[in-house]
Amino acid sequence: MKFGIFDHMDDSGVSPQQLFHDRLTLIEAYDRCGFHAYHLAEHHGTPLGMAPSPSLMLAAIAQRTRRLRFGPLVYLLPLYHPIRLIEEICMLDQMSGGRLELGVGRGVSPIEVTFYGVDPEQGPRQFVEALAVIRQGLTSDTLTFSGDFYTFKDVPMVLKPVQRPHPPLWYGVSKPESVPGAVLAGANIVTLSPPPLARTIFDLYRSEWMRLGRPADALPLRGLARHVVLADTEAAALATAQRAYLPWLRHMELLWTRHGMKLPLNLPPQIGPMLQAGSAFAGTAAGFKRLLDEQISATGASYIVCDVAFGDISPKEAMRTVELLASEVMPAFAS
Repeated sequence: MKFGIFDHMDDSGVSPQQLFHDRLTLIEAYDRCGFHAYHLAEHHGTPLGMAPSPSLMLAAIAQRTRRLRFGPLVYLLPLYHPIRLIEEICMLDQMSGGRLELGVGRGVSPIEVTFYGVDPEQGPRQFVEALAVIRQGLTSDTLTFSGDFYTFKDVPMVLKPVQRPHPPLWYGVSKPESVPGAVLAGANIVTLSPPPLARTIFDLYRSEWMRLGRPADALPLRGLARHVVLADTEAAALATAQRAYLPWLRHMELLWTRHGMKLPLNLPPQIGPMLQAGSAFAGTAAGFKRLLDEQISATGASYIVCDVAFGDISPKEAMRTVELLASEVMPAFAS
């Protein structure tokens, strides 16, 4: 069982300079503690995403870590010129010695993509075409492509990634309808869904994978993403989670509320219902181990992705969660 980190990198109430410093220090700890990968969300025009240019943050991470794999979850493909993104992907993979994990998507927020002049109604089609361009560019010496959104002819692809044919793909998946596309792309997946829906998604992924005649031992990772706060006592962890959830939720809802739209995620006003549903955890390391035993069995997950620094969680609070995960939780699932 592998453990990773998911990060919205939302506004924690300190200056951006301090936020970047604190987060990079925390990421160094992920590297030391043996986490598999760090996954960074991309958001624009909102305090939910204080790292709106993921490649810049990932370049710093490449230099501050040695073993930790890392990548966007996800690059919002309709917002990028494909050639520029191909070159950035190659640079990051080369700078890190082949540690890039390539998360791709079209963007969950139609508000954010319109800031870039992108039509959200065209997002699904544009995403498919952009991904085809990027995969071709990463695996060819020249790029020639003709589609509805992009046309290129004999563009030299000078840079190459370390990982061939390209860095591992990742999709965020919230509904079963998205699974066939992820399987076809051979992408690892992560879901925020509660256990019953996660089980449906993971079972469908496995069945679609096998239906295509692909080997079972090459099945990509199926990840559960959870807000996680660990402390030495259950009361301390719960107090931190309850406090930090409120600013994180405000950041999630801000653009949607401002534009008179409903957030597509069904998030409660307090973290309590998420804790009860198993979509988040606050407590001791022993309690989290019990929850993981239950959820791994219930869902068939092969990857646990922890969001440990959300809202106004302090560096000290986040570091304690990381220490407890590394010393008491992760070793119990190593085999």
